[in-house]
Amino acid sequence: MDDSLPLESPSLSRRQFLNFLTGATVAATAGSALYATGKFFIPPAETTGGAILAKDILGNPIPATQITAEAPGTRALVAGLAGEPTYLIVKDDNTVDTVGIVDNCTHLGCTFPWNPTDQQFQCPCHGSLYAPDGSVVRGPAPLPLKIVHVAVVNNSILISPWTETDPRTREKPWWV
Repeated sequence: MDDSLPLESPSLSRRQFLNFLTGATVAATAGSALYATGKFFIPPAETTGGAILAKDILGNPIPATQITAEAPGTRALVAGLAGEPTYLIVKDDNTVDTVGIVDNCTHLGCTFPWNPTDQQFQCPCHGSLYAPDGSVVRGPAPLPLKIVHVAVVNNSILISPWTETDPRTREKPWWV
């Protein structure tokens, strides 16, 4: 009798291993591409009334305490509706104002900074100037800046579309 152990063939041949490795690579690549495509086509999570959470440049929700920690009168830039850059205003009582101003020039759609020294928004492209409430001080911008509703609920900042009468012009908003 032979007491030696029989040599069994390995459970995976080289061909089977390479086929498995190729299949896993294809599946991982396709899965990540499908995930990214799905995230692109699925709209952001909404709350009641079409409001969305204010987010930072990386897409992370911004807590209200982060904005209210700034000095009164500060304009904080966040990603608002449809990812549009939106200025939130810190009021004198260290709360967030209920009106946000969208950072898109009504002349050619440029983004622009808030100038705290002059207390106005200044578009560097063609020289349009806007008052602190977003109304036009000097053209060529033909219309006031778009505004949005801002609400703070449980330390979350919710931004929703402004569809009522524009308080600056007393007319129907041009963006509706």
